Amino acid sequence: MRLFAAGLLALRFALPLGVLAGCASSRLPANPAASPAPAITDAPALIRAMHGRYAGRWYRTLAFTQATSRVLPDSTVRTETWREWMALPGRLRIEIGVAADGHGVLFARDSTFVVRGSEVVRAEPERNPLLLLGFDVYGQPPETTLRMLEEDGFDLSTFRTDTWEGRPAYVFGTPATKEVWVDAERLVFVRLLEPAGPGQIQDVRFADYEPLDGGWIAPTVEVWLGGRKVFWEAYSEIRTGFEADPVLFDPRRWGAALGVAR
Repeated sequence: MRLFAAGLLALRFALPLGVLAGCASSRLPANPAASPAPAITDAPALIRAMHGRYAGRWYRTLAFTQATSRVLPDSTVRTETWREWMALPGRLRIEIGVAADGHGVLFARDSTFVVRGSEVVRAEPERNPLLLLGFDVYGQPPETTLRMLEEDGFDLSTFRTDTWEGRPAYVFGTPATKEVWVDAERLVFVRLLEPAGPGQIQDVRFADYEPLDGGWIAPTVEVWLGGRKVFWEAYSEIRTGFEADPVLFDPRRWGAALGVAR
């Protein structure tokens, strides 16, 4: 199973778990420099349209605090605080629990680094799919995104229109591999379906979208499994537009970054 948003994939690596939308009505102002968009009839056209809609406007850095909740095997809910920093494209730092403990996950250079006590204890050549679909698609050339999606096993040949939460959506891929849902009006990622073990499909949802600094943010993220919500995030203290110190995304210097003014 893969997860993010911005900490869902971290759950897979960092926690001993068995499992591991856009609802707002506001709109962004039109981009007066944008030319008429071509028809969206397949996945490559969709990725190009997503990038083109917000080219040069989407924020490049993002930070927030999140309340991260998960359902435990005894059906109780555990909530803890995570802190996250993002720099597009492709860099995400997640501090889990008490910062001074030095626990977290770092996504950088198409790799995932698991950190314990400020030391890297695991490294894998694996991307974060939700970072790619929800953010990087706006911060890098669309051909780069398409190449990464193909490398990561997304089926770009299957495409349809559908409806999600009462809004039109574009959909590509299949749940048997990975199925991506994109809000047709805003051109933002809202849903990822993918296998989560024998006979199960994991449903990750970006919800409650609101405008943010030239782009959008979904401050609510949910993971559903077998018809139950098993993991969710609520963002607060959201900010953009800062200079992200490179030390934040250097796995060898995790502890040094704890003292960086952010």
